[in-house]
Amino acid sequence: MGSPFIPPAMHRPHRRLAQFIVAVTVGTAACQSASAARLDPARRKAIGDTLTTLIRSAYDLKAKDVVARLMSLYPDTGRVISASGGRVTTTRDSLESGIKSFYQYVGQNMRDPTWIWGRPLVDVLSPDAAVVTTTYRVPHRTPSGEPHTIAGAWTAVFERRDGKWVIVQEHLSDIPAEVMAGDTADVPALGHTHH
Repeated sequence: MGSPFIPPAMHRPHRRLAQFIVAVTVGTAACQSASAARLDPARRKAIGDTLTTLIRSAYDLKAKDVVARLMSLYPDTGRVISASGGRVTTTRDSLESGIKSFYQYVGQNMRDPTWIWGRPLVDVLSPDAAVVTTTYRVPHRTPSGEPHTIAGAWTAVFERRDGKWVIVQEHLSDIPAEVMAGDTADVPALGHTHH
C-alpha cells in the first residue's frame, strides 16, 4: 500500500526512485569502505610525512635555483590556482612570475633568514589527494641590518599525478606587520631550516 499523500499512479515511480537511492547509497558506502581500507593510519601518516618533506625541501632558500625548487611543487601543465595578497592566478606562468618577483625583491634581500614552519594540519582525502594547512615565520635581517619577520598561513591542495605529489590549488595570507608583535602562532612542528 502506498503513501496516502501520493496519488496511486505516482507510487511506482517513487518506489523506483527509492530503490535507486538505496542502490546509490549502498554503492557509495562500499566505495568509501574500499577507499578507507587503503587509507589506514599508517598510510595517512606516510602521505603527510611525504608532503611535509617536499615542502621543507622546496623552501630551502640557501639551496641553488630557489625559484625552480619552489616551482617543483606545482604541475608542469594544466591549471594551478594560487590566491595571495588579494589576487588570484590560474596558470603556471603567472604563478612563476609571482614567485620570481617575490624572490627578486624580498627573498634574496633577506640576511640570515630562518624559515620556521608551524604545526602542519594534514587531511588526506584519498590515496591521491590531500590538503596541508600550516603557518610560517621567516625572521631575518634587512640589507641594512634591521631585524624583520614575514609570516602568515598557507593552505595547499595536493594531488598525486603520475606518482608525483603537486599543488593544484593554494591560498596564502600574510600577517600584517601591526599584528605581528602580538601574534601567537602555533609552535613550530615541521621543523625549521636555516637559510
